[in-house]
Amino acid sequence: MPITIADVATRAGVSKTTVSRVLNGKGEVDGRTADRVRAVITDLGYVPSARAVGLARGRTRVVGMLVPALTWPWMGEVLQGAVDAVESEGYGLLLFTCNRGDESMRRFASQVSAKSFDGLLVVEPEGTLDYITALHERGLPVVLIDDRAHQPGFPSVRTTNSAGAAAAAAHLLALGRRRPLVVTGLSRFGCTRERLDGFAHGYADAGLPIDPALIVEGDFTFECGRFAVERLLAAGVPFDAVFAHNDLSAAGALQALRDAGLRVPEDVAVVGFDDLPLAGHTHPPLTSVRQPLREMGAAAARTLISHLAGTPLPDTPTIIPTSFTVRASTGTT
Repeated sequence: MPITIADVATRAGVSKTTVSRVLNGKGEVDGRTADRVRAVITDLGYVPSARAVGLARGRTRVVGMLVPALTWPWMGEVLQGAVDAVESEGYGLLLFTCNRGDESMRRFASQVSAKSFDGLLVVEPEGTLDYITALHERGLPVVLIDDRAHQPGFPSVRTTNSAGAAAAAAHLLALGRRRPLVVTGLSRFGCTRERLDGFAHGYADAGLPIDPALIVEGDFTFECGRFAVERLLAAGVPFDAVFAHNDLSAAGALQALRDAGLRVPEDVAVVGFDDLPLAGHTHPPLTSVRQPLREMGAAAARTLISHLAGTPLPDTPTIIPTSFTVRASTGTT
């Protein structure tokens, strides 16, 4: 049977509270009593629970992370960045998803009440921003990753969606592509609006406003990219490029073009967004706006841990810019 704090207290002839005070360095304990307790701890080989000691000290050295689901294509990159930063500082990570909706949130709330972690990283599950804001206002340090233009009243880390999309437009314009099909994400997301605005402004500034018939709302899935291409081809709407709001829907567009016997990039050039590992393995490899996902996760975690060490939380968002990776789906400029 494992040795408990009660065993130490009995052998040393003191209360569990006294043993706890010796372990945590809190409160007044007579020197000889403290020495006796430490000797018993050594004799019995008692190893205190790190979690119990942390709670007694008011800190768990654990960071919570709340995300919608792990099935999102880019979530693994964000999570890896956060884990790298958290572990490098000697913290643990407690991960929560919303796979089960309200049930998941109830379980998460119970861990908040139990003070199971010192601070929280969030990739916002839909409909939770008010609750997360309330937690922050009640004293829980929170840092948001991938702010979807909600501009919360607590720190966030985000990227340059509009500028990244504008870079995609500039690249396609340099290739002479004048009629791009745009496969957007869900319109309720701020990142979708930013990417559409940045891309559309790039074309408008070149005197080539995008035909509304070439803008198709998608949902970031492979199927939406494939469907958008199939739909326009069936309707006879001409296009010479595709800009998809994520790599997965761009991969769907590539599949539909290949099925239709069209050549990429000769007939249609294709650009995605995120630059996930997937982008290097499509056929042909996908040109993509690189979203700094791992860097965003790491930056958010470092911001939170620095705050736990005494640094004030920043008043403005941390913005890590996108970059652009050219591959065979567009050729070269």
